[in-house]
Amino acid sequence: MENMIYAKAREFKEKYPMTICWRLKAHSKIIEKHLNTDEDVKYVFAAQKNANPLDIITTYVVVITNKRILLGQKRVLFGYLFTAITPDMFNDLKVQTGIVWGKVFIDTIKEHISLSNIDKSALSEIETNVTTYVMEEKKKYALQNNNQS
Repeated sequence: MENMIYAKAREFKEKYPMTICWRLKAHSKIIEKHLNTDEDVKYVFAAQKNANPLDIITTYVVVITNKRILLGQKRVLFGYLFTAITPDMFNDLKVQTGIVWGKVFIDTIKEHISLSNIDKSALSEIETNVTTYVMEEKKKYALQNNNQS
């Protein structure tokens, strides 16, 4: 599992070179630190976690597993930032395209996450992976709730 997330993040960057992202290896290690043994990585991408296209220093690695969506950033000097979104917390996904880059907005019950400076050609792939994951997991939650009733 070591460096697998980094390899997938680097693969994303090579496939979509217009995406602005830095220090993928350091950010990937944060995700690996919080990845549970029963989680399978389904999709990895990188973006800036902000809505401002001029702010290019807030790179995050975003990982979709079979259980949740993970966002991680290793800070430059010390510490890190980590966010986990479970399917029950997920509300909506919005994709926006601009002249050069695109943005993905993830709306949860508690916060609104803006991911920007993404290569425009990656947006449909990201949307498909996030939406597919959420729809599959929400079906599981619905079945669990029906079985408990």
